[in-house]
Amino acid sequence: MGTVGMLIYVVVIIGAFYFIAIRPQRKQEKERQAMVASVEVGDSILTTSGFYGVIIDMTDDVVIVEFGSNKNCRIPMKKEAIVEVEKAKDAGL
Repeated sequence: MGTVGMLIYVVVIIGAFYFIAIRPQRKQEKERQAMVASVEVGDSILTTSGFYGVIIDMTDDVVIVEFGSNKNCRIPMKKEAIVEVEKAKDAGL
């Protein structure tokens, strides 16, 4: 009976770990992927390095971002570097 009790204890610990750590992380990652997939030209973004910019062009996995008021500062970067998105239509409100 002691071995069965220990086995049940281990299964309960693993189940608790799944619901506390793994499941919320997967949910957060799905939300982040949906946010990155929804970016469009004209959206204001925040990058992982802390820069704010506006998307001026994009391909499947690369966006070209214009930083600051200097129209010559355009940098291509991976979509995964986007942390936050403010939609273009919301920016005018």
